[in-house]
Amino acid sequence: MPIKNATPPSSAIKHYKSLSYETLAASWLLNDGWDVFMPMIDHGQKTDIVISDGPYFYRIQIKSVETNDECIEVENKWGDVKIDYVIYFSRVGSWGYITRPFTQKKRRLNAPGHIRFHQHSKNFVKAFQLI
Repeated sequence: MPIKNATPPSSAIKHYKSLSYETLAASWLLNDGWDVFMPMIDHGQKTDIVISDGPYFYRIQIKSVETNDECIEVENKWGDVKIDYVIYFSRVGSWGYITRPFTQKKRRLNAPGHIRFHQHSKNFVKAFQLI
């Protein structure tokens, strides 16, 4: 069995964790039949993954929150950039939310219109179909 002999810096671990949620969402969407594209960089574009059903493409921003409180306020981190969906994952709970991007500076995570999902592929796909 491989043994990890080095501990990456905390900034790298934070980046790895964020990337793990991006790839998790991508794998669930692939399994549901979407074409999934991951930009090599997204500086300024605020696009973590792009999905397509053939003729249409949708830009998605993935965020994670370090809380189990679904009433927290989350910030608009994309500004005026045109994205289609934002997917939030709880890092400490087994839930998340899918929403359309909002224009306010902050909004409650469990605001009306935000779709909650349990962090499992079947639950995620059902929630994504509701948005």
